Amino acid sequence: MEDQMVKVVGERFCVPYTMELVVKRKLQSFSKSLYEAFDATGNFLLQVDGGVWKFQKKRVMKDPAGLPVATLREKALSWKHQWMIHQGESSERNHFLCTVQKSNALRIKNNLDVFLGNRYKDHGRDFHVTGSFSSLSFKVIRANTVIAEVRHNFTWGSCKGKESFKVKVYPEVDYAFIVALLVIMNESDGP
Repeated sequence: MEDQMVKVVGERFCVPYTMELVVKRKLQSFSKSLYEAFDATGNFLLQVDGGVWKFQKKRVMKDPAGLPVATLREKALSWKHQWMIHQGESSERNHFLCTVQKSNALRIKNNLDVFLGNRYKDHGRDFHVTGSFSSLSFKVIRANTVIAEVRHNFTWGSCKGKESFKVKVYPEVDYAFIVALLVIMNESDGP
């Protein structure tokens, strides 16, 4: 079972059952958003915030204690909207977790490819995120198997900069990684 575990951000975010999450996004300014993830019973799990830093988007994911779990940075002037995810608040090579980029920069449908570690140029993608531009919903796929699903809940609050997503993460899949992909998918389309 250990070899089937999908741990990218950390093993502590993998649980042996299907996890239902609610992720709420609140637009704080033109370039700054706050994401908060809760489990099905309303327990606070993760927070992702940040803004534009030195001409690139930077988002820091924190656990309930406020400790940095991962940092998401958009590569400046990237044609395919490339993001790098590092452990904690680091930007060091030995804390690098993965690269996330649009599958094709010219497509309207928002698809992402995820490459783990420094294997970016060595082989194909490790994960594929396929979404619907019109509904802001997507699936995360690993080797032709869906490992997570995200559904956008449209409400009138969405028009006021408040959005909500329902996330289903399958057993032994790193839910922090899935929340990071949700943020990147949303930020790739947003300001």
